[in-house]
Amino acid sequence: MGVRPKITIYEKPTCTTCRNLAVLLKENGIDYDKQNYFVEPLTADDIKKLLKKLKIPAFGLLRTKEKEFKERGFAPDTLESEIIEAIVANPGLLNRPIVVAGDRAIIARPIEKALELVDTK
Repeated sequence: MGVRPKITIYEKPTCTTCRNLAVLLKENGIDYDKQNYFVEPLTADDIKKLLKKLKIPAFGLLRTKEKEFKERGFAPDTLESEIIEAIVANPGLLNRPIVVAGDRAIIARPIEKALELVDTK
């Protein structure tokens, strides 16, 4: 059994899914740091690093039910830079919670996906 990498959760504390994830991790004895990205905003560089760890295109980070998503007409072929700039300007567009463990990350929807990443064994 190796050393578990530091776990960071990017969250919005009022988000029900984020709160449920916190309970799940606590029940499984998993220690983690959290970052409220509305209080500590992500930079474009931060988002690019997350995308690399998530191994998804920027479009995959978007909350498709957000009003701004619909207003801006984002599509899978929207430029990565345009999506990243929009997330920096409006953090509400960022899907959450995002769990980062070392050089890997996932969007924890459903929250149980986080357990696969943090390997509780």
